[in-house]
Amino acid sequence: MPQSNTKQNVNKKLHLILCWHMHQPDYREYLNGEFVLPWTYLHAMKDYTDMAFHLEQHPQARAVVNFVPILVEQLQDYERQFKSGDIRDALLGMLNHERLDELGDEARQHILDSCFKSNHTKMLKPYRAYQHLFDLQKLVEGHGRENVTYLSGQYLADLLVWYHLVWMGESMRRSSELVARLMTKGSQFTYTERKELFDLIGEIITGIVPRYRKLAERGQIEISSTPYNHPIVPLLLDFAAARESEPNAPLPQASHYPGGLSRVHSHLANAVESHRQNFGTVPYGMWPSEGGVSRAALKLLAEHGCEWTATGQAVLANSLRREMNDNPLPGSSGYLYKPYLVETGGKPIHCFFRDDGLSDKIGFEYAKWKGDDAAADFVHHLEEILRNAPGDDDPVVTVILDGENAWEYYPYNAYYFLSELYSRLESHADICTTTFHDCVRALNDPDSPVTASKLKQMVAGSWVYGTFSTWIGSADKNRGWDLLCEAKRSYDIVMSSGRLNADEMRLATEQLADCEGSDWFWWFGDYNSAMSVASFDALFRRNLSNLYRLLKLPPPLELQHVISVGTGEPAMGGAMRRSEAV
Repeated sequence: MPQSNTKQNVNKKLHLILCWHMHQPDYREYLNGEFVLPWTYLHAMKDYTDMAFHLEQHPQARAVVNFVPILVEQLQDYERQFKSGDIRDALLGMLNHERLDELGDEARQHILDSCFKSNHTKMLKPYRAYQHLFDLQKLVEGHGRENVTYLSGQYLADLLVWYHLVWMGESMRRSSELVARLMTKGSQFTYTERKELFDLIGEIITGIVPRYRKLAERGQIEISSTPYNHPIVPLLLDFAAARESEPNAPLPQASHYPGGLSRVHSHLANAVESHRQNFGTVPYGMWPSEGGVSRAALKLLAEHGCEWTATGQAVLANSLRREMNDNPLPGSSGYLYKPYLVETGGKPIHCFFRDDGLSDKIGFEYAKWKGDDAAADFVHHLEEILRNAPGDDDPVVTVILDGENAWEYYPYNAYYFLSELYSRLESHADICTTTFHDCVRALNDPDSPVTASKLKQMVAGSWVYGTFSTWIGSADKNRGWDLLCEAKRSYDIVMSSGRLNADEMRLATEQLADCEGSDWFWWFGDYNSAMSVASFDALFRRNLSNLYRLLKLPPPLELQHVISVGTGEPAMGGAMRRSEAV
């Protein structure tokens, strides 16, 4: 077991790092700039604004907010759309469409298909007027989809307004006169009212990045980053990394991803530059996409200026077992509650490891609790960790999870849970909220009560199960990788041929980067819902087809065939996953 230098510490404190990961894949159709799915702006309205609000209301509570660059790019795209009036998101555009009676059947069906996608228990059933619209939709659906022709423009208007109201953050519901007025009115919304709501959404989205930048500038939060388009870095570098944690994992037919090292450098360099432009400084560290790490990946993160990174608890357990020659880990979990200095073969990097149990409680359990009870339970677990912490060093507890996907399963978008949690943490005598950067900085102080252990081994893996099985290893996931590898080989040939001008090369490279994102492989799998798998499967194949078109090549016919079909009913709709199989 790696050893730490211990110091006398009679007043031990627990240092808590809350890291909220803000991420949406790129939902744009690159050939025309249209947004195919609305999740970026919906989560901006509901979650990114609420998460900023709670931090603003609790200035003594500190946290890390991890913004994926491709998410920030999409938020800025929406901001430009509002400023120009050229709306390239069909659902958002129809909210602002004056004469809904004139919509064709396809547009009407798009509204019906979109405007009931939410957690019905928390976001539909509490609102009688919205429930009434759902009941009418079911009636129409029962008489055949062609009956959308007979839906009135007023029905469509009310449905569009209600969908955007239920996706509105709780902080906006409590502060916006417009939102309160519309929710009270309930129906018969006018075009003027829809236009007011549309304009409010524009104001919300425009304010997201400045609000977080202000929180960072006053030192309350650290903003970290992720490789630009959220690729699984270890797999881009070497598919065989999957076998470090799963020796028998099936791999794609392709032996490796062509030019993966160069592509990783590009994602990292672009992320650092994007962060500098958007937040005024380079990031101190990165949460690698899905906590995906390997020794080679950590080496590259360090080369791009990262002083820290983080991953899942199971990765640490696997790495320590290898370091201890497969002997069992100690009964105490104290080994988890500290940073580690990892040797990479280059510049070392500090690595933090997620407390899976506490992170999953927020992600999956506390939505079923009263907010104050959930916050009290969370703090109680921290107190127990501190009470049982071995030695004299202060424990460091790392909690990492999505900053958006859990909250729709909570009452009131987790308003009471987050308010109570931050209040308790602000006032607690023995718990200090901190950031990764400040923790690393404290390690350089010889009198610091926080110390790091050295970790010589690093078993490649992710925060999900400690493996890469969520992204590679099944027939459909591997087929996705093989299709991507084929496209990348074509990309390499065309890019070296001189057939494309500079702008055409840039567009093709941006489209390739989108195809390399992790989300397509996340959603492949029969354990996911049919609707979600179908959406992401179609968008992945469309992205690959567009890449061929941008390369001035005909897309392979195989891209017309579905890769994966979902049949499952995963927790939280599949957008989140527990760190351990249950």
